[in-house]
Amino acid sequence: MTEDESKEAAQDLARRLRLLLDVAIAETGAEPTYSQIAAFVGERGVSLSRSRWTYMVNGHRYVQDRRLFESLAEFFDVDADFLVGGEGAAMPAKVAAQLDLVRAMRAAKVKSYAARTLGDVSPEALRAITRFLDEQLSHS
Repeated sequence: MTEDESKEAAQDLARRLRLLLDVAIAETGAEPTYSQIAAFVGERGVSLSRSRWTYMVNGHRYVQDRRLFESLAEFFDVDADFLVGGEGAAMPAKVAAQLDLVRAMRAAKVKSYAARTLGDVSPEALRAITRFLDEQLSHS
């Protein structure tokens, strides 16, 4: 694997992990902590240091540890192939189902912030901003 391929694989893994974290937030209302994740995988005989978790979730270094992927997949209740990013690894149904909810939650936060920040803006301007944000989110 070339350096560029390794960097791309690390970033792909980070995107998948962040997506699973977003889904966990949507399902439970709170982001799983490093301690919770490390304890879970530790119970399965897999070690996960804080620094390793940090560079995995931030895409700083590619990790190739099938046992770790299997334990993380079990934690997030998805197929390990999704984390590995293997050929034809489909997005888990529960993840796909939660994506719209996560997008809607983010859009609501942005709209709320814009309304508070802009203050005395006309209703027409707020509707135009809302339409713009909705269009942007539908393309993401």
